[in-house]
Amino acid sequence: MSEKIVYTTAAVNTGARAGESHSPDHSYELNIDVPKEMGGKGDGTNPEQLFAMGYSACYHAALDHYKKEENIDNDSQVTLTVHLHKDPTDGGFKLSVEIEVGMKDLPEEKVKDLADKAHTFCPYSKATKGNINVTVKAVPYVEGK
Repeated sequence: MSEKIVYTTAAVNTGARAGESHSPDHSYELNIDVPKEMGGKGDGTNPEQLFAMGYSACYHAALDHYKKEENIDNDSQVTLTVHLHKDPTDGGFKLSVEIEVGMKDLPEEKVKDLADKAHTFCPYSKATKGNINVTVKAVPYVEGK
């Protein structure tokens, strides 16, 4: 039995890290550029930023799933940091991720429990499991962050 596909999307890139990416229907387009830290101009977004944005939104949706399941309506925030490392095995690069979860007026132990559950449920977390180092931790909620 095959798994049911519920959504499909695509992106087109020209110019690699110094180019442009867009949806096939051109409803979403953005400039891609090498970060200044890597010798580029930094005049656009980069793949690591896009990955961080997508992963953080997907992870937060998984967190909301468990908050709803437990009737918790406290405000929450997810800060997902992507690191690009030199890979000594092939001279290329590899990623690691830090996920920090804060929830307003909730004990740190409860936040950590929900954060860990979300990590097992999030499709990005499932996709990266065993492939990149990902750490998940509870942090204080910062108003207006």
